[in-house]
Amino acid sequence: MLRAIDRDRFRVIPVGITREGVFVLEDDDPDKFALDAQRLPEVVDNGTRVLWPEGGADRTLRVRRMDGSVDEVGRLDAVLPILHGVHGEDGTVQGFLDTLGIPYAGGGVLDSALCMDKHFMKIVLAAAGVPVAPWVTITRSRWEADPDGVRADAAALGEPSFVKPARAGSSVGVSKVHDASELDDALALAFAEDDKVLIETAIVGREVEVAILEGRDGARARASLPGEIVLTTREFYDFEGKYLGGEGAEVVCPAQLTDAETAAIQELGVRAFEAVDGRGLARVDFFLTADGLYVNELNTMPGFTPISMFPKCWIASGMTYPELISELIDTALARAASSPVSSARAAAPR
Repeated sequence: MLRAIDRDRFRVIPVGITREGVFVLEDDDPDKFALDAQRLPEVVDNGTRVLWPEGGADRTLRVRRMDGSVDEVGRLDAVLPILHGVHGEDGTVQGFLDTLGIPYAGGGVLDSALCMDKHFMKIVLAAAGVPVAPWVTITRSRWEADPDGVRADAAALGEPSFVKPARAGSSVGVSKVHDASELDDALALAFAEDDKVLIETAIVGREVEVAILEGRDGARARASLPGEIVLTTREFYDFEGKYLGGEGAEVVCPAQLTDAETAAIQELGVRAFEAVDGRGLARVDFFLTADGLYVNELNTMPGFTPISMFPKCWIASGMTYPELISELIDTALARAASSPVSSARAAAPR
């Protein structure tokens, strides 16, 4: 995104977050954060400290240098929270920015939190009449107290099945369970990421995905042409396949579908987005089976790498990568301008 953003329109202030939760001022260098399978990029503590605006009318971002001096970096118009996982796409950062009154792209607090928690996401989708795979949710305490009951619930879902953390992203901690002998190890892997885990029936079908953008001026959300994950040697679309270009999985967009299938996927994608009160964007993942469509999940901050489905789908639909980034920012600014909270702040006496 650093490489693709329209520099004629936007001045970029890169802010990184270390593993310890420290906000630092980063270099505006796309090569520094390029995905490399041998050495994944990491934000390290460089001694700077980003000082967020104090709220109210203040939108000035400041940085404290290593020598203790404080500089003004610039006035924030909008934030692109390009973050995966806990504290990034679960509504935490979104609530922080809401409190400060700073516009930001992507999902809000509610849809981010819902879609980060696969248990509650499924409950909301099912209540809205959106088909989802059968599942059971297992807590760590129940697994420790009633392992036989958990195994019985898993058996009732049939084989094979998938075991996944409820609140982790990018397929981290996910296992495909072929028979009962693999369940314990799969649960151990998932519980290493979260204390709440889902066991799902494995749906046999094509893995198709559609990219959603929030509508403008009261219009419905827009859906891209669908894409497809074609697996050859991989059993499922895991972290390596998603981000590191590993062999055995190919992202194809547009997918080879009939006009009726394309229309059905786009409509159900928009319905799922509306069901979770979606904002900004989402990628909706489906299984296309002989019995119809099932929604696997919604991702409110999908991958934006050159091999990621979300940008590929919109590029196939006629939008360039820089135009897509601009659309996310423009939508955030338009939403903030029409917000009653923003209007109240603008009208407040200074």
